[in-house]
This record gives sequence, structure tokens and C-alpha cells, in this order.
Amino acid sequence: MNARELVYNPYSLTAVVLVVSLAYKLPAVIRSGRNPLLRQVGGLLLAACGVFIFAAPPTIRVVNDVTGVTNFSAPWVYSLLTGFCASCLLLIIKWRGGPAASIRRAKYWVYGSYGTLVSALWILFALGDHDVERLRDLDTYYANTPYMREMIVLYLLGHTVAVLITSALLWSWEGRVRGTGWLHRGVVLLGVGYAMNLLYDGVKLTPIVARWTGRDDLDWMSTDLAPPIAALVGLLIALGFILPHAGERLSHWWAIRREYRALRPLARVLHSVPAASAPVALGRFAPIELRLTRRQTFIRDALRHVAPFMDAALRERTREHHLAVGGEPAAAEAAADAATITAAVLSLRADDPKAPERPLQQPPESMQALVPVSRALRRDSVRPRRTAASREESVMS
Repeated sequence: MNARELVYNPYSLTAVVLVVSLAYKLPAVIRSGRNPLLRQVGGLLLAACGVFIFAAPPTIRVVNDVTGVTNFSAPWVYSLLTGFCASCLLLIIKWRGGPAASIRRAKYWVYGSYGTLVSALWILFALGDHDVERLRDLDTYYANTPYMREMIVLYLLGHTVAVLITSALLWSWEGRVRGTGWLHRGVVLLGVGYAMNLLYDGVKLTPIVARWTGRDDLDWMSTDLAPPIAALVGLLIALGFILPHAGERLSHWWAIRREYRALRPLARVLHSVPAASAPVALGRFAPIELRLTRRQTFIRDALRHVAPFMDAALRERTREHHLAVGGEPAAAEAAADAATITAAVLSLRADDPKAPERPLQQPPESMQALVPVSRALRRDSVRPRRTAASREESVMS
């Protein structure tokens, strides 16, 4: 093997991404072993990993040497690619849904046709003359060799048919999932990836047809142009299947983190309120969900503790003041709640013997309703350092 064959491997990055994607999906597949869609995604990613690992020239040489059969990797890689195409087609059919009988018929059709195709590839390989090992240009080198020629054309035609059907299903489905966020983005990536698969088939078939006419000046399309296209296609398809799930998880994590950070000013204002129970100690790297739950629990308990000190009259005056100076109603409500909670904390810290005899304001029940209150505290830089009287005076000034 020469230096160029060792270095030239455009599949490496795609293989790494696919392995990482499989590792990301594997825990979900194991946890939900009865979910057929998750099992299908796991099998598809496993097949894709196999395609890009075994299609690399160094791996081709190793497989040929281990089996002792010259060019054994050719039908092996073609079979993996055919299985990958069938898996993609089955997953899209199941993913789109529809009548159970229709899905079952389509599944049997895919199994039967592509199972027959794989069997034909191996039969043609056994009948053909393939004594010269080719690591990168087998398609063009054997383009005129009986049986090997038919094997190569058969795998490309099978691949093209699968790509055309899958692309049609994806783009017909794209309009139905428009507006669904991450799912729509994943379908679009899959559609683009499968459309580029047609380009791959084109640059593979063109030099083969040129060989039939006696020309070899287009061989570079198969050896130099097709592999990078295949690598990009693999990346797009892997991202298309992973993005809906990973994107939803990322959005969920980001929403939790935003709420956790948004509630920080309110938690600081309530910090001096005696807790109903000892806080649970969490490590620095505790999950954000657990930290948010602890912060929400603390705020809820603290608000119940200061509720008897919340002055409804102060809240109303503060709200009217913000509206009078041109504030938005929602912002005025949040600022009024912030002023009321802060004044209540100050009253509690003043060691009043009993709750004040004045109309009471109940704290907001919903944590989502408390987020704008906390943001109002952050904007106003409110801290419970002033006296209750000075707080009320400053709010009204």
C-alpha cells in the first residue's frame, strides 16, 4: 500500500461522527428496547458506521488479507451500503406513519427486494474474475469485466432506487411537519442528504459508462470526487436522524438554564427568609434540573413564609405608578410584585411581632409568573438592605 492510499481517507470524520451519534443514541435504545423506531435508528446508525469504516482503503486491505479473498471487501461494502439504504427506507416509512397494513406491505417489499439484491451481489462476485486487488478504483477497473460489471451496476442501481424513493417520501412529508421545529429541521437535512446521494450515484456511474465507450479520463470522478460527496452525505443523514432528539433535549436544557438564572435575583432577595427545612446540599456539577428544583422549592417556601407581610395596598400603588409613567401592564404587574415581596422581606427582618394589619397580597403561585418578577428585581437592582419605609418611599418617588 502506497503513502497516498494510507493518507487518502475522506471517510474518517464521517465515521467518527457516526460512532459518536451511535454512542449518543445507544442508551435511549437500551432503555426503550421495545420501541421499534428507536431500534431502527440504532440499527441504521450501526449500518452507517459499518459502511464508512469498511469503505476506507486501509480497512479494505485488512479485510481482504484476513479473509484471504482478493477484493472480498467489494461485495461486503456493497452489502452494507444496500442494507443501510433499506434501513433508511424502512425508518422513513415507519416514521411517516399510516395504515398498519400499508406499512406492513412496504416492509415486506423492502426486505424481499433488497434481500434479493444482496444475494445477487455475492453470486455475481463469486462468478466474476477479481484477482487484481483494487483499494480505491475497483468500480472503474472492473467496469468491463463480466459479472463484476453487473455486480457494480446492480449495487449502484439499487442505491439509486432507494435514494429516489426515500427522497420522494421525505419531501412529501416535509410540508406536513413544517412548523414543528427540530423535527422539520431534521427532515430537511435528510432530504438534502438524500438529494446529494443522487449526485454520488451520478459521479459513480458516469466514469463506468465512459469505460464502456473506451474512455478512462473520467476515472477521477469515482476515485477522487465520489468519496468526499459520500462523506458529506453520511454527515447530513446522521445529523438528520439525531437532530430532532438532540435539538429537543438541548432546547429543554436551555429553557431550564434560563429559568434557573432568571430566578436568581428573587432567590437572593429571599435569602434571609428562614427556610422551612434544611436545604439539600448539591455539588457544583449537579444537574441543572435538580438545581432548578431546589431553587423553586426554596422560593415557594420562602414566599409562603413572607406572605402575611405582603401589602396589597403597596402593590396597587406601585402598579399604578408604573402605568402612569408609561410602563407596559405586564411590566407594571411584575414591578409591583417585586416591590411587595421586597418590602415583606424587610418587614420580616425587622422582627415585627406579628404580621401587619393591612390588606394582604398573595404571592404568585406559578413559577413562570415569578420569572418576570425576578427579572424586575434584577433591573431595579433591588436588595433588602433598606428599611420598609424607605423602600415604599423610593418606589413612589
